[in-house]
Amino acid sequence: MGTPPQGLQHLSFKKICQYYKGKPRFVTLYDTFDHIPVYSAYTFKRSDGSKKVDVPWMYEPQLSTVSGSNDMEPFPQAEIHRSFEDAQAVLDDYSDTVIFERGQLNPDEHQANPDDKAATYTLTNVVPQVREFNIGPWKYHEHIIRRRLNNYCHGTAYVVTGVTTSGNTIRRHNINRVGIPTYLWSAYCCINFDRNAPYEQRSKFPAFASHGLNDKENNNVQEMSVQQLEDFLKKVTYVSKSFQIFYDNCVPPPDVLHFQ
Repeated sequence: MGTPPQGLQHLSFKKICQYYKGKPRFVTLYDTFDHIPVYSAYTFKRSDGSKKVDVPWMYEPQLSTVSGSNDMEPFPQAEIHRSFEDAQAVLDDYSDTVIFERGQLNPDEHQANPDDKAATYTLTNVVPQVREFNIGPWKYHEHIIRRRLNNYCHGTAYVVTGVTTSGNTIRRHNINRVGIPTYLWSAYCCINFDRNAPYEQRSKFPAFASHGLNDKENNNVQEMSVQQLEDFLKKVTYVSKSFQIFYDNCVPPPDVLHFQ
């Protein structure tokens, strides 16, 4: 169930195992051309939703030609970032944007351990989100999913959150720097859940999904089945016909169904 999505391939995509303090934290498929993550896949950790506010923004040395480290690192103060900004976004890309905020695909409120929370503050886990969407419908949806998984998922919950794009970008010095998502989408899988939960919640397991328009208006987040999300993404982005968010569509094995 923890296998990354299948059917997403492109020459500019690079899969990153995001390391922080020597440990793998989550996986990102990163677009080195648009300088944004295509998706981040992570294990949800039961949490109270608090945010970690004392973490500097970091970059990914695995996309740099000057560092052999796997660990994400804080942005340097000097101009050394010019050595790796060809392959990833840097802080300057977001410094003059009024409309957009840095929106995490793996949000820190879906993590519990301080180091897991800190690891979400890398720009390789960030996309430009319209402020009204980021602090409104999308943030509210993240809260809903956190509470749902906290209360009704009794085992491990896997989450994949990604974007679609349509060619719009943030420009810096008249150069296209960062792709602007058209939609944000997300899906979770938890096969060990509370089968005595109210139907309204039980019907959203073992897997459910959502998407929302990254805009000031008409940006309500719609929930749907994973199959409906996959069909939607096949229409609006470059995924193959075999595209699958979760291995075996998050179908529980027979023994799990029998013993719960």
